[in-house]
Amino acid sequence: MKPFTFKQFQIQQSKDVFRVGTDGVLLGALADVEHASNVLEVGTGTGLISLMLAQRNEKALFLGLDINEEAVAVTELNFENSPFHTRLKNKFQDFKTLETKERFDLIVSNPPYFEESGSDKDKIARQTVELNFIQLISKASLLLSQDGIFSVIIPVEAGDVFISVGKENGLFLNRRINIKGIENSKTKRLVLEFSSKEKEINESDFIIEKSPRKYSDQYLELTKEFHVFK
Repeated sequence: MKPFTFKQFQIQQSKDVFRVGTDGVLLGALADVEHASNVLEVGTGTGLISLMLAQRNEKALFLGLDINEEAVAVTELNFENSPFHTRLKNKFQDFKTLETKERFDLIVSNPPYFEESGSDKDKIARQTVELNFIQLISKASLLLSQDGIFSVIIPVEAGDVFISVGKENGLFLNRRINIKGIENSKTKRLVLEFSSKEKEINESDFIIEKSPRKYSDQYLELTKEFHVFK
């Protein structure tokens, strides 16, 4: 597969690893990484999100986890070839069984979100086979620092359940970004950010395209430091 080239780094891809997609780009550009010192990404795939966050925060240290050995290999290659390689680590590790005394200022994930089906296509990356929302949220709640943020991108249909499970685990919704594919369309994705502190929710809308195959000014502005637009 052809590599995906960004302004400051390149993403090597594999047919056996979930490819670079808009969801990952949006989370990498929108997650609140500004004040983080140590960041954990659950399910690195190609390493895209951590690389984008490392570009946005020049001091933070990053740890990525994935249970797909091919994904770990691809991520390690992409990390090593990036200008941020000294701050990036990646492990072949199941998040559910991760044991560490470290607490993270930001935990970020583009989690699996389809229920298990008969398809093998992107089975681990795109289905709730190995890690469901309850497991993800409960484990994240244990590993966040006192002022830490848990940031995810999920389908809008899963939003209410995700928010409810978060609250059950002591994580309160602080920020909600409604992602729309095109102007005047329904919300299709949510970027949600949680912390252990209950506060007024910051809610906003984000539109990817102003018309078919034409990015919105909002998207172009958000990704201008990353994308190489022709």
